[in-house]
Amino acid sequence: MESWQCPPSAVTVPQPALDPYRFPGADTVDAVPSGARPTGPRRTRPLQPSDRRRLELHAALTTAGVPPTPGDLEAIHTLSALDDTTNAALLRWITADY
Repeated sequence: MESWQCPPSAVTVPQPALDPYRFPGADTVDAVPSGARPTGPRRTRPLQPSDRRRLELHAALTTAGVPPTPGDLEAIHTLSALDDTTNAALLRWITADY
């Protein structure tokens, strides 16, 4: 079987990276200098402690191979409302190596 080849008369010209017909207005966008890009998170306010604990519980369960199901969300929400000491114990129990 022969491999397909482009006929010599059908030479294509590479399109610009931002084709103005495919992305209208792309040719008028100024490039952002690499030094002007934000490097940190874009949050303007810190997480609430309960939100941080909720994310930590989700991450610990997923890392332990027990991804939370939709039915678990209420329990995770309730557990994340507990204090930091209790949450640290939960995380220690979830991530303990047996």
